[in-house]
Amino acid sequence: MDQDKTRFRRWRQMVALLFGVALINYVDRQSLSVVAPRMQAQLHLSDAGYAHIVSVFLLASAIAYGLAGFISDRLGTRRAMMLFVGWWSLAEAATAFATSIWALSVARFCLGLGEPGLWVAAPKAVSEAAPKERQSLSIGLYTLGATVGAVVALPLIAVITRHLPWRSIFLLDGVVGLLWLPLWFWISRGWPRGTAGAGDGERRANGVGALLRNPSTLRLLVARSLTDPVWYFFLFWFPKYLIGDRGLSLESASRIGWVVYFGAGLGTLAGGAISGRWIRRGMTARRAYRSTMLCAALLAPLSPLAALCGSSMGAALIAAVVALAHMAWLVALTATLVELYPAEQVGKAAGLVAMGSGLGGMLSSEVVGYLVTHGGYTPVFCLMAVLHPLGIALLWPVFRERPSMAEIARGVPEPMSP
Repeated sequence: MDQDKTRFRRWRQMVALLFGVALINYVDRQSLSVVAPRMQAQLHLSDAGYAHIVSVFLLASAIAYGLAGFISDRLGTRRAMMLFVGWWSLAEAATAFATSIWALSVARFCLGLGEPGLWVAAPKAVSEAAPKERQSLSIGLYTLGATVGAVVALPLIAVITRHLPWRSIFLLDGVVGLLWLPLWFWISRGWPRGTAGAGDGERRANGVGALLRNPSTLRLLVARSLTDPVWYFFLFWFPKYLIGDRGLSLESASRIGWVVYFGAGLGTLAGGAISGRWIRRGMTARRAYRSTMLCAALLAPLSPLAALCGSSMGAALIAAVVALAHMAWLVALTATLVELYPAEQVGKAAGLVAMGSGLGGMLSSEVVGYLVTHGGYTPVFCLMAVLHPLGIALLWPVFRERPSMAEIARGVPEPMSP
């Protein structure tokens, strides 16, 4: 009984800390898009140039995702998270001092090298500290921190930059991230510290080759490259859309734009809660995650209605539904990853799969920049309508493959052929 209480307390602490750092992470990401019009004016940066800055960040993210899993597995969740958060907080603070396009690019590249580590180490923390029936809920709860960060970023930055120079927001962001580190250092003491003692045979069994031989890995990677650009659009472009295309002031955009990120927050809760409920009622984990992702893929095609809606608030509400669908999808996809791979491979698997997020986001940023420059935002909303349906079609075989690597590790026998 005491052991159960200890594990439950550890689970709550883990979720609270991950929620908080995910919130910080997304305020950091959102800051640039909110102050983008003023930043572009001062640096004489076009929309295409802004797209290049976003691409630099996402290129670094793709590289970091590929490395972060190995770092997390080697150092352990505790030390790896401290490294990631400390690095990106310093990079965010450095953005405040960028006075040229080159310096801004370097700062955002460094930010991109640090931030993805959270989204690789967090699933590993879940696999270590969360009971199976709470794993999808845990992922939903800490991902909610990201969407809460996106919700509060618009009004918070609008208030701060009304009284302080717009560059100060980056410095404040960095300081808050550094203040989170002592809390993590204290509460996470005693957690696993990596696989430095693993034997050669175990390292080979848990290496990248074993992951790449699993057909699910490539499918999950490509699915993230297809669908994560929807979220990157809402994160890096939607505030600009409201201000530039809809003609709203920053204050007006902050009163409307938060609705989109609130919808995304509901999606993180829905993705974890619904699939978890289905599992508790006897549905297999794979079928529960597949059903959740299918429902999300059926909502995503509403996207073009946002561009066609005459009301800015109406457009934001439609976008909120699409954001809700995407975040429910992402939670279920991440929970699928935790289900498919054994705990000692989760970090590397999460990193490899998340590389698709950075690569897809980098490509989509250039595509969005081109479309916005030459055709406006309507083609972008139309493009987003088809990405999740393509993703679920690609992933469908993943839920039929048997047994998973995690199941093999748990001793689940190979099913008899029909």
